[in-house]
Amino acid sequence: MLPAMEWSAPPLEPFVATYQAFYKGKEAGDATMRVVHNEGTQWRVDMAVVGKRGFASVLGLNIEQSTVFANEGSVYTPLSQSTVKKALFLGKKVTGLYDWQAGTAQWQGDLKKERRQPIALQRGDQSALLLNLSLMRDARPGKALQYRYVDVGRVRQYEYRAADATENVQVGELSYDALRVYRTNGGNDETILWIANGVPTPVRILQRKDGEDEIDLRLIEYQGA
Repeated sequence: MLPAMEWSAPPLEPFVATYQAFYKGKEAGDATMRVVHNEGTQWRVDMAVVGKRGFASVLGLNIEQSTVFANEGSVYTPLSQSTVKKALFLGKKVTGLYDWQAGTAQWQGDLKKERRQPIALQRGDQSALLLNLSLMRDARPGKALQYRYVDVGRVRQYEYRAADATENVQVGELSYDALRVYRTNGGNDETILWIANGVPTPVRILQRKDGEDEIDLRLIEYQGA
């Protein structure tokens, strides 16, 4: 186990990571997370999840998300966001702009009218995808973390806590000494990430509902982009 003083967050670097996707314990598809350095302080993080036949209608298992953000050192600042949900007969696309000069974020596309209204921004606001990278950077054993989630026309307060020590996590044929980071204010909807020293992306991302595993992404491989 690693003492807190030995824990080191991975640097922000381009990478491509491939995950195996499970739904309620059954293999259901795969996912790809990619981080790209555009230019200067500007970066982009993408996530594409593709469900196998029979799982196409599962929420979250046919979706593409992307966030362009600025790396400001102590904070990752979202600049724009897009979400595309794919379905057999009806797909949905939503795009959002974080206008820091105006101090508002606003989304357009296939969503309810009330969620197309502008939202006042606060420094440190995160998109769904960006939250994963921020947790990778900020988590330390035993540390409590708070973020304001602003995405797809909604605002939520997310609270996380990192475990006091690392644990052995088996992902496929690989074993990681990983730090568990879990949301503490999600109620019946749990989100748990495991992060490992030297790995630029979570080695496992688990969403649980009503005490049962729902969507489970397990890292297969990663490489520098």
